[in-house]
Amino acid sequence: MVNVLKKKSLGVLTLLSLLFVSVSCGDSGNVSIPGVQGPNVNLLEDNLIVSMVLEDVEIMAGATYKVPKYKKSFLGLNPNLEGVGSVLTFTVSLDDIFSADVKELDPKTLPGGRMIPGVASGALPAVAFSVDSLKNMAFYVGPSIFGIWVPLPKFELYGFAWTKAFNVGEKRVGNVTLFGKDEEGNNSGFFLGLSVKSAYEKRLKSLSKKY
Repeated sequence: MVNVLKKKSLGVLTLLSLLFVSVSCGDSGNVSIPGVQGPNVNLLEDNLIVSMVLEDVEIMAGATYKVPKYKKSFLGLNPNLEGVGSVLTFTVSLDDIFSADVKELDPKTLPGGRMIPGVASGALPAVAFSVDSLKNMAFYVGPSIFGIWVPLPKFELYGFAWTKAFNVGEKRVGNVTLFGKDEEGNNSGFFLGLSVKSAYEKRLKSLSKKY
């Protein structure tokens, strides 16, 4: 009996060790998420662009969708021309992120009631939305934080949560947290939380030049 328990314990430790290695060896020290290439983050004029390849999502035709409550923002989901899976791209307007209307949305935790990592209250004003191949995505916005929840239904590890700094080049711009399934076998995915303070300052400078 003792030997059986030891074997089981070693098996769990080995699994966690392999997972730790797989999620800690991305470019620029970023987390490498199972089944995901990216995410990649860019600030292009007045838009925050977050893109990634979802290797486990296969679609026949692409589409662009408006994000509820975000008047100038949208997401694109298209077949990956360079390999397996699909390319998911969020184009988020800074006008929307800093909009008073968006900040007045009801605060929400992550799907399944999990607290938002790095946020004292555990919740932020949010809007949830779904497309045909991806259910229960969400945008979160706070005074200096913008976050995206991306579901990963095929990430099978239960009860797992792990947070790491997220960098663009050599600069830390936020955190990324990978979550396994909850007790009901749902809500696995990752949360990308980005600091938008510098983007806000750039936005103010841009507006001041116009006027």
